Amino acid sequence: MTDPQTIAELVERSASAQGSSPWLHFADEVFSFEETAERANGAAEQLADLGVDRGQVVASVLPNSAQAVFLWFGLMQLGALHLPLNPRAPAPELAGTLRHAEPVLLVGTSETDDALMQAGAQLSCPPRLVAVGDITSARSPKGIRWPVSADDPAVLIQTSGTTGQPKLVVQSHRAYVMTGEGFPAWLGLGADDHMLTCLPLFHLNAQAYSTLGSLSLGVPFTLLERFSLSTFWDSVRRSRATQFNVIGAMIEMFLQTPPTDDDSRHDARICFGGPTPPRERHLEFEHRFGVTLTSGYALSESPYGMIWPPDEPPPHGSVGRLRQHPRLGRVNEALVVDDHGSPVEPGAAGELLLRNPAVMLGYYRLPDETAKTVRDGWLHTGDLVRQDDDGLYYFVGRKKEVIRRRGENLSPREVELVLDEHPAVAECAVVGVPDPLSEEEVKAFVLPAEGSNPTAAELRQWCAERLSPFKVPRYFEFVTEFPRTATNRIAKHRLTRERTAAEIDLTS
Repeated sequence: MTDPQTIAELVERSASAQGSSPWLHFADEVFSFEETAERANGAAEQLADLGVDRGQVVASVLPNSAQAVFLWFGLMQLGALHLPLNPRAPAPELAGTLRHAEPVLLVGTSETDDALMQAGAQLSCPPRLVAVGDITSARSPKGIRWPVSADDPAVLIQTSGTTGQPKLVVQSHRAYVMTGEGFPAWLGLGADDHMLTCLPLFHLNAQAYSTLGSLSLGVPFTLLERFSLSTFWDSVRRSRATQFNVIGAMIEMFLQTPPTDDDSRHDARICFGGPTPPRERHLEFEHRFGVTLTSGYALSESPYGMIWPPDEPPPHGSVGRLRQHPRLGRVNEALVVDDHGSPVEPGAAGELLLRNPAVMLGYYRLPDETAKTVRDGWLHTGDLVRQDDDGLYYFVGRKKEVIRRRGENLSPREVELVLDEHPAVAECAVVGVPDPLSEEEVKAFVLPAEGSNPTAAELRQWCAERLSPFKVPRYFEFVTEFPRTATNRIAKHRLTRERTAAEIDLTS
């Protein structure tokens, strides 16, 4: 069989090659590669009977489940666009996304899902609501193979929205298949591995890295319904998984749990996540839990970013080298440019531009936004990085987050890295706030580590010993939790820039 060009072809090839070997493990159920393909076939037939056609959008609001996977794979046979949404999103947020995407079908856990009915009630033309079980229960040996090409749109991904209103990224079959083929190679995985994820199927990480990565490699895959700090390691042990993915604050959450004799009693050997913690915490995690923690950089607009090379010493503090394809070779290029689009010198910070076959097709129904973001084939990521003489890249911060203070530009990320190293800090977020006498001031929101009670003066002194004076925060505010995006990142755009009663002003 020729190399797969679409997600449906990847499913079909894996079924042909692996047959009755177990693939998808979810809760107490196990589905073989072959049964997965037959469930996808059955879903495709049901969706076609419901009138779903090529190029139409079908939205789903589902927790992680085997049924969610079968639905997705069935849609891919028809050339439809799958829009998976966060099942914990409130009805008004769902309604806004549905209003923009105008799906022909909305798939939920039941036909009487309260949140979906409330969301639909806010639309002038609500889509038909269908229970996922009515679509995915049947098996079929053949399914439907409507004409679908590698460059056709496959999935709409709601971006994390860390700096503003979320948009829907349109990703192609080619991008997803190439990522599924690439991810296991980037981590050095092989035929004896078993991949696991607890991350949500409404985001690219769980979709392309874990689901399609395991399918492409032909190895078992365990899908957890959600992340649970109290049960995660037990799930890893029971599944005998050798690789898993994490995001956001999960590493720090693991480290803050009381140590046990069972911490390293499992079969996992590789954990992929980003951004990784400071070097000391990174090594502490590896030593305590007995896994290799590796990292990288990517975004929904292009899963081909950077990765820590598995055959090199860990480049702590870096996001690694450019990701390339294990079979096609060099397909990914990068530029680091200044505000005028000119390449900067090695070691200097600038905006990262990427050019590869996995760059998004665009933002759904936002042509102006697309034109500003993808120019001459180059994806303008909006992220500031620097590249060293060895070709390693270092994340500096978001271009739109740069703070202008006392005539100087500073990256919030640089301040956050310093604060993260303080033993009493679990998490932090640094933002620019208005100042009537100058351009902006620096404010740090801090979540203390469990059992710790740091003071603002203590943290300011910590920063002053490690940063230039203009980078040291003036304002501190301690929080008990952070607002989060759907992928568990801190939602900085939801942190207030106004003065608050809880704010501590350390006037310099």
